[in-house]
Amino acid sequence: MKPAVTASPLIVISNTIDSTFETLLGQGLAAFNEQMTGYNDRQPLAVELKDPQTGQVLGGISGRTSLGLLFIDLFYLPDSLRGSGLGARLLQACEDEGRRRGCRSAVLYTLSFQAPSFYEKHGWQRFGEIPCEPAGSSRIFMSKAL
Repeated sequence: MKPAVTASPLIVISNTIDSTFETLLGQGLAAFNEQMTGYNDRQPLAVELKDPQTGQVLGGISGRTSLGLLFIDLFYLPDSLRGSGLGARLLQACEDEGRRRGCRSAVLYTLSFQAPSFYEKHGWQRFGEIPCEPAGSSRIFMSKAL
């Protein structure tokens, strides 16, 4: 059911994303996708790295799965844990969960000064690159068959 609009809608720009706004967009898009494809399988995904004594989250991966794709949105480890193998274990756990959910491919982007070589070492391939700030940097788009 379409909402009734009595006047010309306003376009408003904001620096914050309200949860009601995000829910409206997510549910609207999910309904459209289901109507077009018969699928409504979008699920958030969190792979957390926690301190075993305090339960405090130290880092991890956030993303989502939808329509056979795993999307990695954010991946962070503090400096003190980098190079320990934990990043590889987190990435593997994320990919395994994507497979468990029926995903056949995964996608992400990273910045040229972040971790493209880390992902390549784990079988990810570049499929696009676009310059961004600061000068000399680029956003690198990557994918991996699961």
